[in-house]
Amino acid sequence: MATTASRTAMGQEDRTLLARAPRSLWSDARRRLLRNKAAVAGIVYIMLLAIIAIAAPLIAPHPPLKIYPGNTYRQAAWVETPNNPRTTGSWEYPLGTDAIGRDVLSRLIYGTRTSLVVGFIPMILTLSIGTAIGLIAGYRGGWLDTLLMRFADIVFSFPSLLFFIIVMSALKNTPIGKVWNGFLILFAALSFVEWVGVSRLVRGQILSLKEKEFVEAARTIGARNHTILLRHLLPNSLSPIIVAGAFIVPGAIITEAVLSYLGIGLPPATKADAIFPVSWGNMILDGKGALQAQPWLMIAPAVAIASITLAFTFLGDGLRDALDPRQNQ
Repeated sequence: MATTASRTAMGQEDRTLLARAPRSLWSDARRRLLRNKAAVAGIVYIMLLAIIAIAAPLIAPHPPLKIYPGNTYRQAAWVETPNNPRTTGSWEYPLGTDAIGRDVLSRLIYGTRTSLVVGFIPMILTLSIGTAIGLIAGYRGGWLDTLLMRFADIVFSFPSLLFFIIVMSALKNTPIGKVWNGFLILFAALSFVEWVGVSRLVRGQILSLKEKEFVEAARTIGARNHTILLRHLLPNSLSPIIVAGAFIVPGAIITEAVLSYLGIGLPPATKADAIFPVSWGNMILDGKGALQAQPWLMIAPAVAIASITLAFTFLGDGLRDALDPRQNQ
């Protein structure tokens, strides 16, 4: 009787397991990602920055370009300067002011907008270009694959930073360089170099997938090439593409900061109603000569850049672990 009862219980358990809907790859990846505390912390921080960027006019205590006479190089709120009371910190300007009396905290908040745009737009362009070229090269093969990959090798041979410096210096004061206040050439420069790594990654994925049984089955039933690429090969290659995108964003933000520090990045806005009035790179450039007079003019944007880079690094590592098929073994 005991044996019969145990067999009945086991049968019911088996039927329950069979009745459960199988989890998809993406649901498993989401569960693994949410168990990664560092990745979750990165996601929360990035979402917080997005909220700050959208609500900057409501959060910032002052307009970012407004000059307050008599408040040159005012220190952070907790710093006292007995020898020069005019520079003693005030909670009206929590992180102090710059060389012409603009509020550092307000500029830092508005700089979040610029940095997120500089990170995400080139990432979208880079992934689009690299994925398209990698798909075509890997699937078609032959002379087209050779031609595209040799072109990728030529682009890859350019030193990235030197290429950015040349492009920004040569086009900054031209009509093209002034489109969108310099954002156009910055996006183009970042995307033109970074797509190479994505295209090689996607090409490698396509070469390993195009001989699989599901692709042969699609060919057998008469599916067209673009259908095979978009409905079968691309969805199965998304995991490494998503991970690559997470690492492209901080790289673009750091590149813009370096170019601005060299004086050839995005020009500072002059209109009071500018959507992107300042970038963190511009603030670091302003603070370069004021480390003794007002250190937070450089410390604040440097910490902001470091923290957003760390957040995307945590997110990228978490995505890589979550989307790695070997985690299922």
